[in-house]
Amino acid sequence: MRNQKHTLKKLHKLIIRSYLGPFILTFFITLFIFVMQFLWKYIDELVGKGLEWYLIAELLFYASANLVPMALPLAILLASIMTFGSFGEHYELVAMKSSGMSLLRIMYPLLLVTMLTSIGAFLFTNYVWPKANLEFASLLYDIRHKKPAFDITEGVYYSGIDGYVIRVGKKHEDGKSLNDILIYDHTRKEGNVHVIRSDSGRMEMTLDQRYLVFKLFEGASYEEIEGERRPHMLSSFSEEIMRFDLSGFQMERTDKNIFKDNYQMLTLGQLENAIDTYKVKMVDKKAEYISMIKKKSLPRDFDTASIILQVDRADSLKTAAYFEFMDREKGKLIETALSQMRSNKTFTKAKGEIIKSNQKSINRHLIEWHRKFTLSIACIILFFIGAPLGAIIRKGGLGLPVVVSVMFFLAYHITSITFEKLAKQDEIEPLIGMWIASLILTPIGFFLTYKASTDSRVLELETYTKSIQRFFSLLLFKRTNPKSN
Repeated sequence: MRNQKHTLKKLHKLIIRSYLGPFILTFFITLFIFVMQFLWKYIDELVGKGLEWYLIAELLFYASANLVPMALPLAILLASIMTFGSFGEHYELVAMKSSGMSLLRIMYPLLLVTMLTSIGAFLFTNYVWPKANLEFASLLYDIRHKKPAFDITEGVYYSGIDGYVIRVGKKHEDGKSLNDILIYDHTRKEGNVHVIRSDSGRMEMTLDQRYLVFKLFEGASYEEIEGERRPHMLSSFSEEIMRFDLSGFQMERTDKNIFKDNYQMLTLGQLENAIDTYKVKMVDKKAEYISMIKKKSLPRDFDTASIILQVDRADSLKTAAYFEFMDREKGKLIETALSQMRSNKTFTKAKGEIIKSNQKSINRHLIEWHRKFTLSIACIILFFIGAPLGAIIRKGGLGLPVVVSVMFFLAYHITSITFEKLAKQDEIEPLIGMWIASLILTPIGFFLTYKASTDSRVLELETYTKSIQRFFSLLLFKRTNPKSN
């Protein structure tokens, strides 16, 4: 008995080691692919701004943390297919089954590893992911609003420095010596009233990179002076020094508290509090709407009905003036009613938009609340799809397992994204939108596990080709032998 337990323990360690290698490899490969996709998406906002390497590295680090929920399920699916496919390809799975172990018993150690991974995924999405989203959103916002890096090009009017436009005719190879310099001073915001021109000059940065110093040689300054007897002033110089403030080119970090209330930056408890707050606001808005609608009725002093009733009782007053009075008062009543209806319609539409917006906010928070759990459950479901698939196809490596796993992952991801968008638009309930993909894949996982446990050849092409050949052979036999019917 002790030897049997020892052998079983060694077997479990072998299975876990065989799984962890492909899992770690595929996780970082898929994460790298998603990060490169992110970089390609935002490359236009990063290039040309003179960002330090550590800022880009920090942004990619937070982006990779943000992409873990996509990479983790795919890695589990692919690693489980590769592991059991390799076992089947090298007849190790057959040897384990021949010793009396069922497929579920073989899957048991990896199921424990997957459950631990699912718990880690929940803790990650609840505690690490919100902070990573906050850091990522604030850093990306600052990068987007950073000015492009200072770069003066020959023959191009450069307006990146606030209040100035600079054109350089010739820029030497050292990047500092310049010829044919033209500077428009717009600091007074009156147009081109102050222009400086120089035959040559030199451009240098201060040591703290805060100021740009232009040393101009052999030039002139032209200035229009409004209100003076001599409105034009021209002065020449043999050497002039101009200093430009470049503090606007430094990236300023925004206060992170601006983003902290976003639903993607909240933990499970914070999401529940935010949902309760929105629901209370929704009830208050509806109560306010009902109260305002009740108040929006005809004015109390508009007592046309009682006036008409009193005139009706006085038969002696039923003259032409009476009928004219009746038409006039009825017209007033109708106009007032129509005006009140239009006002109520506008008020109802405005309140309806507010309530609809609140409902969408609740849906987004509910979606994020469910996401904390769907990732963990998806890891387990995809393991129950990947492990039996590997046992059925009996192929390891990065060939067929990659194709099959990508197909299943795309089906899961597309279904999840589609129904999540419907839930955000308030077309379906967030509960259905976030769990429908898992509900669809769960029966598939049970089906594949059952087929793999019974050594089914459900994914082998030869099984279907033989069935088709048998069908056509039977059909041909019935045509050639009609009496056999």
